[in-house]
Amino acid sequence: MALRIAVQAKGRLYDETMSLLTEAGIKLESGKRLLLLPARNFPLEVLFLRDDDIPQSVADGVSDIGIVGENEFVEKRKNALITKRLGFSKCRLSLAIPKEIEYEGITWFNDKVIATSYPEILRDFLKEKQVNADIHVITGSVEIAPGIGLSDAIFDIVSSGSTLVSNHLKEVEVLMRSEALLIQHPNLSDDKNEILKELLFRIEAVQLAEDKKYVLMNVPTQNLEQIVNVLPGMKSPTIMPLAKDGWNSLHAVIAEKQFWDIIGKLKSLGAEGILVLPIEKMIL
Repeated sequence: MALRIAVQAKGRLYDETMSLLTEAGIKLESGKRLLLLPARNFPLEVLFLRDDDIPQSVADGVSDIGIVGENEFVEKRKNALITKRLGFSKCRLSLAIPKEIEYEGITWFNDKVIATSYPEILRDFLKEKQVNADIHVITGSVEIAPGIGLSDAIFDIVSSGSTLVSNHLKEVEVLMRSEALLIQHPNLSDDKNEILKELLFRIEAVQLAEDKKYVLMNVPTQNLEQIVNVLPGMKSPTIMPLAKDGWNSLHAVIAEKQFWDIIGKLKSLGAEGILVLPIEKMIL
């Protein structure tokens, strides 16, 4: 028995999902690209689909689980459960208008035409704000709609914002923020739930290690307490006495984004021989 996971067939979400599975130690059959690809060393098979088909696939039980953008999951409104927020493929869904227009608030959209691939999310927002606008549904290349006279504004995914700039648009309202989700069929069998638990264990071990560094250093005993207080590790650091009197070896895990702020403080307290190593997996 294998757990079937639906994955986007191409694009950024595909790349990041496949990287996550690789880091989790799951090796897929190599060779010609297939619609359904089994793993060699784990009871998992990957079904490649369009991103907007993944929620339906999981809800219908064609796939047991899936990795999909939150934007697609919310838009499709299918009967599937959110198992885990994955923290990658982040973007936002925003309203954008031609950059030369002066925007004075949400009422600007009254009696305007808005092009989008996400009509349900947009419809809910407009209803909540009591805005009367015409929604024009487009699949793909939404950003060109104002430029060719198809709409007054757009509602679409924004990541870096460069696509808006290149189409002379500006973002004026953020309706929701999105990231990759792991979703599951509501009624998995006990056997498949056990496989899912093991997969989640591996994913969490990979995610815990992200942006973390393993730091080793030699520290003077007289400043040990101060140095320990500087380190924002998960738990108490490991401390071992060195052969040289008055010195200890200290091992700790710190977030990479904190490293450069901390390193100067450590050096000022006498830390020497500081060694920084990457962490591949972390299990608590």
